[in-house]
Amino acid sequence: MSEYRRREQSITLSPVEEQVGSGADGPGGGTHELLTLNFGPHHPATHGVLRLLVTLQGETVHDIKPIVGYVHTGIEKTAEDKSYWKVIPVIERMDYLAYHFNAMAFCGAVETLLEVEVPRRAQYLRVIQLELNRIMSHLVWLGTSALDLGAISMFWYCFREREKILDLFEMSTGARMHTRYFQVGGVAEDIPPGFAEKLRGFLKEMPERLDQYGALLNRNEIVLQRLRGTGMLDVQTLLALGVTGPLLRAAGNAWDLRKADPRGSYDDFDFKIPVGTVGDNYDRFACRLREMYESVKIAGQALEGLPEGPHITADRKVALPPRHELATSMEALIHHFKLVTEGFRPPPGEVYFPVESPRGELGCFVVSDGSSKPARVHMRDPSFVNLQAFSQMAEGGYIADLIATLAMLDPILGGIDR
Repeated sequence: MSEYRRREQSITLSPVEEQVGSGADGPGGGTHELLTLNFGPHHPATHGVLRLLVTLQGETVHDIKPIVGYVHTGIEKTAEDKSYWKVIPVIERMDYLAYHFNAMAFCGAVETLLEVEVPRRAQYLRVIQLELNRIMSHLVWLGTSALDLGAISMFWYCFREREKILDLFEMSTGARMHTRYFQVGGVAEDIPPGFAEKLRGFLKEMPERLDQYGALLNRNEIVLQRLRGTGMLDVQTLLALGVTGPLLRAAGNAWDLRKADPRGSYDDFDFKIPVGTVGDNYDRFACRLREMYESVKIAGQALEGLPEGPHITADRKVALPPRHELATSMEALIHHFKLVTEGFRPPPGEVYFPVESPRGELGCFVVSDGSSKPARVHMRDPSFVNLQAFSQMAEGGYIADLIATLAMLDPILGGIDR
C-alpha cells in the first residue's frame, strides 16, 4: 500500500510512542508520545478542500502534512472543451472571492494571443473592478480570521462593507458574484448612471472603516499574542518555495506585479506597496490591512481619471457587436452568429499572463492550436504554491497558533482544487 493511501486510512486519533533511548525522561532518554490528528478535510468556508495531517508532541506541532484534492472540479480540462469566450464563466469559479482576477488572467492571455488592443476606458474599468474585488477578498479574510481568534464583531463589520462592494458589482455588472464582466477585448458593459456617485461614497467611507478595524484589533491582546512572533519565515525561504503576494511582502520583499510588471494601465496610478519587517503572522495581517487602503486610492484615481471612449474593442471578429446593430447590419448579424456558435480562432502559440491577485501571482497559461478552443489552459494558483510554506510556518509552534497561521497564510485557500 502506498504511503499516501496508508495515511488516508488514519482517520482517528492514534497515539504513537517513539523511543528516544532509554532511562529517565529528558534528552537522550525516555518516551515521547506523538499524537496524530486529522484537521479536516475542512476549510474556513466548510468546502472540504484541505486536510492537515498533524503530529503533536504535547502542545507543540511536531509535523504537518497538507493533503489536497478533495473537491477537484476539473476546471482546466473543462476549459479545453469550450470556445475561448465561453471559458470565462468557468474559470471565474476557481476562486469565488477573486473571480475578476481569474477572468483577467485568462482574458489577458487570450488578448495577447490575438494581439487585441484593449481600449483605455476598458482598462480603467477593469482596474476599478479588480481593486474592489481585492478589498472584498481581504474583508472576507479579515472577518473570518478574526472570528477564528475570537473577535466576532469583526466578522459582522467586514461583511457589512463586503455587502456594499457586492452591491456595486451588481449595479455595474448585473450580478454580485461570478459576474462574467471581463470579456476578451474589454468589459461587458459601461458603468451605469449613478455608479460613479455610489462608488465615490464607498471610497470616502472605507478608509475610516479600516481605521476602526485596525484600532479594534491592535488593541486586542489575544489577537496580538496569537500573531506576533508566530509563523515566521524569512525572505530566502519564501523565494525558494515560490511564495508570492502578501506572504512575501510581509517578510520585507516588495515584489508586486502591479509595480514590477504593470499591465492594464496600473502604471498610471500612484500607490505604495506595504511591506513587513520580520515576516510573522502580525506582519501578514498588517500588510493586507494596508493593501486595502492602497486599493481605495487606486480605485479612486481610476474613477476620477476615467477616459472617454469604448468599453470594448471594436473588432467584431472578437467582441459581440452591439445589439442595436443586429437589426440594421447583416455583417453584424453574421459576426454575432459566428462568435456565439463557433467563437474566434487565435493563431497558434502559447502565452503566460500573470496578475497580482489578493493571494499573490495568479497566472494563466494558454496554448492555441489555431482552433476555436484552447488546446491547453493551466492556472498558476498562488494558494497552491503558498501552501508549501505552511509546514515550516507551523512546525515547532503551539497547536493554539495553528489556526491563526493558516488564516494568515491564505484567506480561503481558493484555487487548490482546479
